[in-house]
Amino acid sequence: MTSQSTPHEAPVAQGGISAEAEPDRAEQVRADAPGRTRGRRRKPKKPKNPNGEMPLKEHLKELRDRLIKAAIAVVLGAVVGFIVYKPVFETVTKPIAEASGEGQLSAVTFDTVGAPFDVMLQVAFFIGVVVSSPVWLYQIWAFIVPGLKRNEKKYAIGFLSAAIPLFLLGIFLGWLVLPQAVIFFFGFTPEAGANMIPAQTYIPFVLRLLLAFGAALVLPVLLVGLNMLGMLPGRTIVKHWRITVFGIAVIAALAAPGGDAISMFYLAAPLVVLFGVAIALCLVNDKRRSRRRKVDEARLEQEIASGPKPLHEL
Repeated sequence: MTSQSTPHEAPVAQGGISAEAEPDRAEQVRADAPGRTRGRRRKPKKPKNPNGEMPLKEHLKELRDRLIKAAIAVVLGAVVGFIVYKPVFETVTKPIAEASGEGQLSAVTFDTVGAPFDVMLQVAFFIGVVVSSPVWLYQIWAFIVPGLKRNEKKYAIGFLSAAIPLFLLGIFLGWLVLPQAVIFFFGFTPEAGANMIPAQTYIPFVLRLLLAFGAALVLPVLLVGLNMLGMLPGRTIVKHWRITVFGIAVIAALAAPGGDAISMFYLAAPLVVLFGVAIALCLVNDKRRSRRRKVDEARLEQEIASGPKPLHEL
């Protein structure tokens, strides 16, 4: 007697698996399949080019991001400049106050209603640029370095390592020169005259003076960098050494604290030595480049004389 399946029993598919369990098993297989993730799928990351090459759109996007970061750093530094504005302004105008204390009438004046605020903006912005210089210098470096070759990166690191300390040293030297420069120029004022200096004129003068001295000390490093790139031969620098020495003598004469020849010599000697070292490095690099060029030319002549290589050696 054959038994019949009762209604409560589930039909059995081939292979011993019930028909009701087949949809659940199919869903589990789809979930465990490779390349499938639950929820939102992540975008694959673009592989980085080892040579630093990228489309123009990506370059512009990176430039925008780095400019934004640099601008934020300058703004935060300017906030610091607003906070320390009063003591900085008093320190900057101290040489004029000292000249007035020596019997010569002199003072810093504001010609317009908005002049105090304009001067505050200039000083705060300058302080912001100086304070945030590590940030925006790093942003410039990070934007440029992917496109440089290995030897160019080495030259760039050497240039920055020497230029930044020398620039700061030049600003410090300009700060020492400032009182002597004020006394020097006030010396041309007649006895019956007075020096009423507008702040809108005096503050830019101070900033230009500091930047000029900073750039003067960076100039030797710049000369070496141009020589390394093959743009400025060492002999060209040697031809204009008289102009260089004269400029150094003028700077030292203004910077000498006592105004005597001994102080002038002590200030001029390091600058002359610095330019002398730069010229020596340029001449050595020229000889090295000339020697390398001769070796390359000799190798090329040897290859031409030996004739074309057989196909199996290529």
